[in-house]
Amino acid sequence: MLSARFSFLLSFAAVSVFGASNLTETCQEPVVLSSFPDLTSCLTQPGLYSCENTTAIQNTCCSPTPGGLVLQTQFWSTYTGLETKGQLLPKGSWTIHGLWPDNCDGSFEQYCDPNRQFDPAPSPAKFPNGTVISAYKGPGVDTIVEKFGRGDLLDYMNDYWINQNAPNQDLWAHEFSKHATCTSTFDIACYGAKYQKNQDLINYFDAAIRAFHQYPTYDLLAAAGIVPSNKTTYKLEQFQNAIKAQTGAVPYFGCTQNGTILSEVWYFNHVYGTEQYGTYKTLDSTSKSSCNATGPIQYPERSAKSEHEVRGL
Repeated sequence: MLSARFSFLLSFAAVSVFGASNLTETCQEPVVLSSFPDLTSCLTQPGLYSCENTTAIQNTCCSPTPGGLVLQTQFWSTYTGLETKGQLLPKGSWTIHGLWPDNCDGSFEQYCDPNRQFDPAPSPAKFPNGTVISAYKGPGVDTIVEKFGRGDLLDYMNDYWINQNAPNQDLWAHEFSKHATCTSTFDIACYGAKYQKNQDLINYFDAAIRAFHQYPTYDLLAAAGIVPSNKTTYKLEQFQNAIKAQTGAVPYFGCTQNGTILSEVWYFNHVYGTEQYGTYKTLDSTSKSSCNATGPIQYPERSAKSEHEVRGL
């Protein structure tokens, strides 16, 4: 049986993933709050996959550059640390980590725009040259989502984009501040003269969820007979083969405890078009797995108190 998260894909995508405008009532007339960038100039640009261009990209709003090796990353966590506050994991699903713009050579930039820094605990705390990355001390980014009238988005993020030992919105802020600010297609200039403050933030959250939908890790593994278990162990090759059979490529699998406990997966991609709406071409990982290459690996079960059935199913 397919997981709850995968079953929700179509209904959520139709409503919100593509950045549908929302209306916020005022005492005068409705105000349209959009999360779309202005991509009209891209209609006359030559199409290409990121990192596969032979000349410099002229309009960086049309293709992510230099961070054209896009990673959709996910966690397999067994607890949140905030269960008593109702912060739980989605049953039958991995969770979102983020959407990362690695450079085509595998290097990456981070915290590229101090004016769009919402991370309350930057990691790293300073750049290699010693410059400190100032911690954000304002309202959580969840309040910005609310101001855009995106209750649908906020609900979904609280179901599938889960932090550990800290509020969910801190993780969302971290991912936007560290990664989206280094992605050219989320540059403020790409939203045009009618840019609304924080429009890019909402757009990034939608884009991260859209990419997450492309890789239903729990379902892909379960379809190959690989399910969480505290008794059965697996080999790295089994995880890799299960994903490759459906995506055509081998992702990065990350493990803790000296490579014995599965904890994360990263899907590598080149993108045709923008990171927000383009087509993702899945590629083999450029990073070596931190999991044991030949020994047993545990894909641990979660306790019933740490997860919940997702809404609306």
